[in-house]
This record gives sequence, structure tokens and C-alpha cells, in this order.
Amino acid sequence: MSTDERAADPHATGPASRGTLPRLDLPVLGAIFVASAAALAFGASRYHLFGDELYFIGAGRHLSVSYADQGPVLPLLARVVTTLGASGEPGIGLLLFRLPAVLVTLAGLVFAALIAREMGGARLAQGLAAAAYATSTFLLLQGELLATNTIDTPLWVAITWCVVRWVRTRRDSLLLVAGVLTAVDMQVKWLIPVFWVCVAGAALADGPRDLLRRPLLWVGGAIAVVATVPALVWQAGNGWPYLQLTSQVADEMQYVGGRWLFVPIMLVMAGVLGLALVLFGLWALARSPRLRAYRFLGIAFVAMVVLFVITGGRPYYPAAVFPVLIAAGAVEFAAVRRTWVRWLAVPVAAVSAVVLVVSLPFTPESDIAPPTSTLDAGTKISVFGQFGWTELASATESAIEALPAADRPQAVVTESYWQAGALEHYGRGLPPVYSASRGYGYLGRPADAATTVLWVGSRDSRDTDSTCRDARPLRDVSPRLGFPGGSADLQLRLCHVRAPWSQLWEGLRHM
Repeated sequence: MSTDERAADPHATGPASRGTLPRLDLPVLGAIFVASAAALAFGASRYHLFGDELYFIGAGRHLSVSYADQGPVLPLLARVVTTLGASGEPGIGLLLFRLPAVLVTLAGLVFAALIAREMGGARLAQGLAAAAYATSTFLLLQGELLATNTIDTPLWVAITWCVVRWVRTRRDSLLLVAGVLTAVDMQVKWLIPVFWVCVAGAALADGPRDLLRRPLLWVGGAIAVVATVPALVWQAGNGWPYLQLTSQVADEMQYVGGRWLFVPIMLVMAGVLGLALVLFGLWALARSPRLRAYRFLGIAFVAMVVLFVITGGRPYYPAAVFPVLIAAGAVEFAAVRRTWVRWLAVPVAAVSAVVLVVSLPFTPESDIAPPTSTLDAGTKISVFGQFGWTELASATESAIEALPAADRPQAVVTESYWQAGALEHYGRGLPPVYSASRGYGYLGRPADAATTVLWVGSRDSRDTDSTCRDARPLRDVSPRLGFPGGSADLQLRLCHVRAPWSQLWEGLRHM
């Protein structure tokens, strides 16, 4: 097919030359973009701040080059949006707080379609790639929350687009851009090196080997390394807490099936249409001549999955590479000339859209059924992690106000970093709030003069035994939908500490 014929046929699919690409189908992509934006905006405006979001707000009060569990971008974003007036209250205040997440997620959708275009995909392939991204369980719906994954994933997609476009054009400036994006991503989360290690290994094994001989690739890598040095210095000075977190994640994965369920859970996150295209895309990258140049990316994905399974990573870690598999599957599917086969995409896309709509948070808070077990709360953590915070803050305020002035605590110490974030954000007139949990444990500790504290934790917590000379229960807190960082049933205790906090804190702090 000639270049003119390809331009005239909106469904034409095949390897694009260095100088030509199929038209970007703006009407189709625009419709998907607008629908996705509406769904994201609706979901982002519902309910309340999530536990991690409350932590980011707290961390944003202590700006740093690094944190125990992440880079500085999310705390900085939380600081910026709250400074600009995003209240985090249900409705427009919550949407404004999560607006960076919504915008970045929509950018990821665009890059997913652009990857399909780079591979030679025209209208059908671009539309399928964008629709699969828009209806995936993980890639789009995560955009309802301001979280590390929400920012990290679209950056992976943009980096992947740079690599795919470089394969087609051999413009080395793209590799420099990919390096700069990697440097940015390292300020969010520290998983992107796994992508580059697997891509480099796959390129070395299967080509294009000249990728590794491009000077600008290594210049971009050097930029990423230099940008990460402050965080590495911070980690080294604080005992490498991120390594402790990695071990903790591996332990936590045992409660959701561990290595045996890693791949099934990962695939479910692709959504209905996404799953079909991910699997078809893997096959296409391995077997299709038109996608031969991109086969190393399929190999890299498989290597990534194996690596995360071995190290006990979370199933959504490799999901950021789904778009390149989806794009490959969409391009190969669009190349099928049998009309009835093409029509199969319609019911699959319709089912995906229905699943997306059904999963949106239409249910009023008053109609949400409380979790029936810790497992139930854990599997629906993104829902239940948004409730119970105002009740916890109100109960804490009331408990302190009810105490005689001589007995009132000089600080509040919580068992979970979510609880600390909630009390700092929603509490009014509370003494300083601290937590030894996760990243909060590195934001500061109570002063040694704080000999009496209010302890917030589960009723069966053992930390009070090692911390408190005596701990008097004041009241229980059991919000109807509460899942405040590990327990729905909390107890507030008045604690008189055994020793100065400068001696106690290191033993309490944990990831």
C-alpha cells in the first residue's frame, strides 16, 4: 500500500516508515478523552481523602529531597494544591486536590494511543489502545486518587513512547528525553530502573543492540543518576528505610496470594478489553513480522514480571508496561481484514465500558455496607481507606477536652501513618501529632518533654507495653465505615511514657 493509499484508509495498519505516520484520529480519541475525563472527575470528587493522600499532606509540611518510602514529588504536589486552596472536602475541593492525578492520567491515555500510532496503527488501532487504557481496572481508575502510582504510571508510558518512537525514527534526542523523564520519575517512585534493566537486557538479547550504543541514552541515564543522588544520600543517612519497605511489601503480598496469584491479579487489572489486547499483544510482539522491531519490549515485560514475582513485588508494578502490549495487540488486530473479526471489538469494548461505569462511585456514603472482615476491608482498601477520618479526629478532640488540664497530653502518637495524617489534617486544637509508622516516623518525633501522650491504636496493640509506664483507656472509636490504617476498632489511651522519646523512637519506628 502506498503512502497516499495509507492516508486515505483510516483503518490501514502496518509498519510506518521513518517519514510517515497514520493520521492521529482526533475525533475518536477526543471522544474517549472527554468520556474518560468526565469519569475521572466524577470519581475524584467523591467521598473523602484517602489515607495515603493524608500522609502526603503531612509529608508536604516537611519538604525534603527524599522520604523513607518515596521521592519528593507527591508531598510537593500535596503542598502546592493545598496552598492554592484545594480543601480536600467532598466535591470540588476534593477534585481540585486530585486534579494533578486526573491530568497526568489523561496524559497517559494520550500516550497509549500515540504508541499505537508509532507502531503503524491508524483509527481502529488508536481507538482500541485508548479505549483499553480508559477502561482498565488499574491504569485509569487509579487516577481518582493522588498517589505515587498515579504519577509513576503515565511517566512509564511516556518513556515507553520515547523508546518506541526511537525504534521507528532513530532520533537519539528521544533517548535524552526518556532519560529526563526517568530523572523526574525517580523523584516519585524508584521502580523505573527495573524497566530500563529489562529493556536493556532484552535489546541486548534480541535487538536493537544499537540502542545501547547511543551516547544520548547514557547521557540521559547520567542525568537520572545525578538527579537521584540527593535521595540516595538521604537514604544512606537514615539507614536505607526504602530497603526495609521492599521487604515489608514482599511480606504483605503473602496475604493476597503471594507469588501464585501475582499473574492472575496483574491480568485482571488490565480490564476486559485491556486483557484481550495485552495477551494478543504479547503474541503479536513474539510472532508478527510487522512488529518485529518492537519484540524486545514484549521480552522486557516478561522479564519484568518474572523479576517482580521473584522479589515479591505488587501485581500492579508491571502494569505500567501494559500500554505497549495493548498498542501492539490493537495494531495487529486492526490489520485483520475480515470484517466480522473486527466487529468482535465492539461487544468487548462495550463490556469494558459497562464495567467501568459500574465501578464508578455512584453509591452514596450512607448506602455503603461496612466491611465484614479485615480481608474484606483489605481488598477494598481504596474505598474504606477514605472513611472514618473525621470521626477519629472528633473523638480525639473530645477525649482530650474531657481531661483535666493537668492530665492533658503534650503530644498525640498514632499507630498508623494514615491516622497521623488524618489527625493533622482534620484535627482542631490538638497537640503535635506523630507516628512511628512508615514514612511518618522520619518526619519527626515527640519532644522528650512530652511525658504524657494520647496513644491512638488498635485495642490489642502491644506497642503501649514497651512505650507506656501506664496506659489508661479513654474511649473506643469505631466508625461505621472506618478503616483507619489497619483496624476499624481503635482505642484512645492516655500514656505516661517509660523513657524519653529520644530513647524510645528508634525502637518504635517501623516500615
